[in-house]
Amino acid sequence: MVGSPVSLGSGVDGGEVVQRHPATVATGFGRPHLLRLASLPMADTSHVAGHAVPPVTDSGTGAAHSASVTRAKKVRTTALAYFHLTKPRVIELLLVTTLPAMILAAGEMPSVWLILCVLVGGALSAGGANTINCWIERDRDHLMRRTAHRPLPQGNVDPNGALVFGLVLEALAFGLLWSTVNLLSASLAVSAMLFYVFVYTIWLKPRSAQNIVIGGAAGAVPALVGWSAVTGSLAAPAWVLFAIVFFWTPPHFWALSLRYFDDYKNAGFPMLPVVKGVKVAVRQIVIYTVVVIATSFLLPVTTDEVGVIYIVSAAVLGILFLAQAIRLAKDSTPERAIKLFTYSNTYLALLFAAVAVDVLVTHAT
Repeated sequence: MVGSPVSLGSGVDGGEVVQRHPATVATGFGRPHLLRLASLPMADTSHVAGHAVPPVTDSGTGAAHSASVTRAKKVRTTALAYFHLTKPRVIELLLVTTLPAMILAAGEMPSVWLILCVLVGGALSAGGANTINCWIERDRDHLMRRTAHRPLPQGNVDPNGALVFGLVLEALAFGLLWSTVNLLSASLAVSAMLFYVFVYTIWLKPRSAQNIVIGGAAGAVPALVGWSAVTGSLAAPAWVLFAIVFFWTPPHFWALSLRYFDDYKNAGFPMLPVVKGVKVAVRQIVIYTVVVIATSFLLPVTTDEVGVIYIVSAAVLGILFLAQAIRLAKDSTPERAIKLFTYSNTYLALLFAAVAVDVLVTHAT
């Protein structure tokens, strides 16, 4: 058979036009004669051997395919909604503090298996805590532009399903960490969840302007989990890493609350800028920035595992952090606040990376 090419479009999504050239057939034994199929008489096949033959149709197949595609799309959408309940970007930052703590405790790179178990267990625990937080704050999230797109305010996830999902994640985290790491690490991870949910989310956040100061302890626990996973205990360097994250949290979060001042005010959260005013909040940001920088220099005092690389990094990163805070004090705009918030993430990630690099370089030489 000789045929002319057919151009295939991509369907509705692609918006392309499908062009089909008339098909041709070869007849005869010599030079083929090209006949248009459209010109050939079509035989009546409605009756074969005296029996009625229903016309061939693909409407049933098409409907089944469409339903299958719809179900698959719904499953993907729901799975993605549950994934976003865990606040993956927050989890990333928490894990950034876990691995360097493990390296510092071991004095070298721990085994891949231990790292994998700790990071997966930590991610499950943090994801469960964040999911429960979303479940508790779903009504207030609806009032804030920053959080109105979350799965629960949007109605993409059933509230009961979200709560069960969060609890299952926590159970899996505890079981994994206990069975593959140790009981202390598992207990610390779950204690962070309990503190975050009951002390911070339920008690402090809707009631006190100091909510994030105290509640920040939950976000500092992953450093303890990383250390205890290697040693089975806690020591001074681990508590210094904990303190760095603890004192870093207020300026980090207050900068965010300055950027979304109206959101927190409308939702009724007594964040420091809303309750005490922008000037007070900015002054506290500068103070806590100085405190976290000073705390970072305590690490070399408690361990010989870090040296010049870490000290220089802490100094440079700290100066840049303080410069951002001072700029915010002089220009307390939402744009300046979000710049400080963004840099605070960079500061913490690079500072803990410096811990890991210093340990690994020192032991490699």
